[in-house]
Amino acid sequence: MSYAYLFKYIIIGDTGVGKSCLLLQFTDKRFQPVHDLTIGVEFGARMITIDNKPIKLQIWDTAGQESFRSITRSYYRGAAGALLVYDITRRETFNHLASWLEDARQHANPNMSIMLIGNKCDLSHRRAVSTEEGEQFAKENGLIFMEASAKTAQNVEEAFIKTAATIYKKIQDGVFDVSNESYGIKVGYGGIQGPSGGRDGNSSQGGGCCS
Repeated sequence: MSYAYLFKYIIIGDTGVGKSCLLLQFTDKRFQPVHDLTIGVEFGARMITIDNKPIKLQIWDTAGQESFRSITRSYYRGAAGALLVYDITRRETFNHLASWLEDARQHANPNMSIMLIGNKCDLSHRRAVSTEEGEQFAKENGLIFMEASAKTAQNVEEAFIKTAATIYKKIQDGVFDVSNESYGIKVGYGGIQGPSGGRDGNSSQGGGCCS
């Protein structure tokens, strides 16, 4: 299937926040409660439609453990969008956001669109981080913000698509030089109109809700 644009994403955040579960829910529409830890980086892809144009999202899901940080850093380069994920039931995953953001700002293209996701909002009875705190952190750091649940699929689709819409708008506004693929954007032919939300490519099997 052809596409108008291909956008590369990276998913970052502490281990166990549900990064791989978000990817699996978006690409395969399923939830896998028990996962092995992501080792290094995994990959998924899916077609979406923005402004009647088929756009392919190529998503790199990274390991959250400190020992894999150097591998993760190499994937910041060439990413147009990032999903920065924390777990609303674990305060420390929220406290570490500043460190992840610093990494992203240091190694990524300055125009990368970053979506902050408070995952596991289905566990609101165990909430340790308020929605307002998430909103405030996003506002202070110029991020888009959403709470989501990889388990119930709440806001998962919206998070990936809203990030893509932000990147698309930056292309329209001339912020990105789309001829330079190091920005994580590839221009396709886009001749065939894809069905909205159609899938292209398979998510990697296995690997880590608890990555």
